Amino acid sequence: MKHRKLGKQGFQVSEVGLGCWQLGADWGKDISKDSAFNILNEAVKNGITFFDTADVYGDGKSESLIGEFIKTCNKPIRVATKFGRAANAFPDKYSKDVLRKTIEGSLDRLQVDSLDLLQLHCIPTQYLKDGEIFDWLRELQQEGLIKHFGSSVETVEEGLICMEQEGLLSLQVIFNIFRQKLVTELFPKAEEKGVGIIVRLPLASGLLTGKFDAQTTFPEDDHRNYNKDGEAFNVGETFAGLPFEKGLQFVDTIKSDILPNNLSMVQLALRWILDHKAVSTIIPGASSPNQVIGNALVSDIEELSLNVHDRLKGLYASEIHKHIRGGY
Repeated sequence: MKHRKLGKQGFQVSEVGLGCWQLGADWGKDISKDSAFNILNEAVKNGITFFDTADVYGDGKSESLIGEFIKTCNKPIRVATKFGRAANAFPDKYSKDVLRKTIEGSLDRLQVDSLDLLQLHCIPTQYLKDGEIFDWLRELQQEGLIKHFGSSVETVEEGLICMEQEGLLSLQVIFNIFRQKLVTELFPKAEEKGVGIIVRLPLASGLLTGKFDAQTTFPEDDHRNYNKDGEAFNVGETFAGLPFEKGLQFVDTIKSDILPNNLSMVQLALRWILDHKAVSTIIPGASSPNQVIGNALVSDIEELSLNVHDRLKGLYASEIHKHIRGGY
């Protein structure tokens, strides 16, 4: 596993991290403590040193499981969590007191004295523009409750707004083969500012695994069912904003025309992201130890050829971009 620095003023992270939404079981199949520990153990065995979670994942369950696990782990792990989507704050009840109490809750569940990284969790744009919430973050950082702060955003506009704030360590963004405009509209500014990039949804909610087809269905409580058209939250968080059927078509095109013979679709999708030097780490989720292993191995794969990059860029520009829905 290779490592990169998270932001100019940050810390070293594994190129491949672990997204931990699934540990909270807000959607899909419930994951037991034993299963969660198996996933986390496999991550550490494969060199993963960065876990991403949130206070709202399973109403704190994901954080609690990670906190218990860290106490049993003899290797250093960095944990990023988030604030802003729970009912005590979202969509318009933000205050320094609410932020402080939320941080204290995360500290308790993670069983640490200071958070490695606290990220604003896709809060409404108006609060990012106002900027007062960043003053609260800096105050709480001075108090030692958090070591660093960043922001998880939905759009390029929100990312650019956040990067004007002093002390911002990182941005968490949706970035994958289906959502490429960040390459030219956000990444250059991030590199200039020394802001680290954490990539969520690198596999577009599983579309880019290449394992779905027209007969694939999802459970009623799975966001790939109830949010496929943005009914519950930003549609970009599900299938990268593409209609499911269109996504299947584009995957078929990539498989038949672009995918190198020696790579799987997952390897292509994750390696493509890591080839962008602005990216610090990717945080694919995993529902089994085998998925963790497969994701982690991508760090050792050679960079893709310029030809593959050019063809994926061309497919995005000519076909994919016009079908993306939601804030971007």
